[in-house]
Amino acid sequence: MSLALIRKCLETARSPFSNLGFGSVRTATKRAGGTVSNHGGSPGKRLGVKKYSDEFVIPGNILVRQRGTQFHPGQHVKMGSDHTLYATVPGYVRFYRIPGSRKDRKYVGLVLNRGERLPRDETNSGRSRYFGLVDVNALPKEAIA
Repeated sequence: MSLALIRKCLETARSPFSNLGFGSVRTATKRAGGTVSNHGGSPGKRLGVKKYSDEFVIPGNILVRQRGTQFHPGQHVKMGSDHTLYATVPGYVRFYRIPGSRKDRKYVGLVLNRGERLPRDETNSGRSRYFGLVDVNALPKEAIA
């Protein structure tokens, strides 16, 4: 066999497309992407704390929207079926923990006066009672605005 014939065989063995006259063929460096079925998913649900500490609220105001119970209902606060916490009386919002019991549990409660703290010391200050006798006309100006 001649040397030229050997070289010709080796050249054709290198590229399978050389016999077809293509020369070199480029291959993709990225894989093909598929289509997205939902195109961005669903909108956000606007969860989180809606009223912060020392903010005045009226009955029915939503305090926290949550999935599960990150915050538990405290004094004068109720929980809806979707774990939403809402106010049952007018007052100021307080976030607190009860020392000595379930230290990781966070509570949201309401107090009538701005300086009060939760949990209440009921032996000294008595129970916090609302009998629907709160003077609505005496509410702070910020509640009206």
